[in-house]
Amino acid sequence: MIMIKAALAIAAMGVLAGETAPLAERIVAGDAIIPVTLNGQPGHLRVDPGAPGVPLVSADYAGRAGLKGGMFSLGYGVGPIRAMQSTAVAKLDVGQGVFKRRIGWGKLDYAPIADGTIGPADLPEPVVRFVLRAAAAGERTVALPMIDGGGMFGGFFGLYAQIMVGGQPMRVRFDPYHPRTLATAGAALRLAAAQEGRLSGESVPTEIVFGIQRPVRTMNFARPLELGPLSIATLGVRTNDGGNATGIAEGPPEKADPDEVVVVARGKERDPNHDRLSLGADQLERCSQIVFDKPAKQIRLTCR
Repeated sequence: MIMIKAALAIAAMGVLAGETAPLAERIVAGDAIIPVTLNGQPGHLRVDPGAPGVPLVSADYAGRAGLKGGMFSLGYGVGPIRAMQSTAVAKLDVGQGVFKRRIGWGKLDYAPIADGTIGPADLPEPVVRFVLRAAAAGERTVALPMIDGGGMFGGFFGLYAQIMVGGQPMRVRFDPYHPRTLATAGAALRLAAAQEGRLSGESVPTEIVFGIQRPVRTMNFARPLELGPLSIATLGVRTNDGGNATGIAEGPPEKADPDEVVVVARGKERDPNHDRLSLGADQLERCSQIVFDKPAKQIRLTCR
């Protein structure tokens, strides 16, 4: 069930001079699917906290809405595979009135559900609250800095939280629609050094987005990664994606794992800005809320 809550109530003592009115807020709950219109054509989009910063719709819905691809296209890289998206500016209504947004569509759907996906960056409300489950006793809330994907077109790649790992910032994505918490190879290398991580098991093909599967192995930490109320002791590693790792230990420290050698730019050091950690349902099932507060540039995570 999706509800839109306009915070219009005035405090019992009245609004004093200089006070600001409460922010409008969208509450996303249940299956997170909302009714929309695109160029006047009705449809449904799933609100995804980990979605890119451009609404991505199916080719069928784009056709029904009369979208025509222009010169500007987007390419989302999943390891070595690129999911290309045609784009066009269209009139979108998500229940708060019509506004213009750049819309993407292509041969590969970001997620095979509803008519497409939209993230909190593209919703008009300043605050987007994802209600994942009922609140529980003993929960705590952590407030994390909110940033975009970085670079000239960082806004197209969605909104992330930022944490510090090994003295450098790392982007954290929230992905409740996939079962497992995953790190790119570069992120895993830094996490392994900071938390004494060790790999185990064989590579398992795992769906990331756009239906694309990539090899994933398990990494266990001697010292769990503390993320506010969450304590992460194990996660999946995208062994060949997003990094320039020279090796992650498996077993004794002196034994390097050759599967982890990933070269993305010859003659250049790995860019830590490409490191990503995606929190999946295995961690987020412990959380009742994720709040994207765009004016405050914060993501607040409430978990037990």
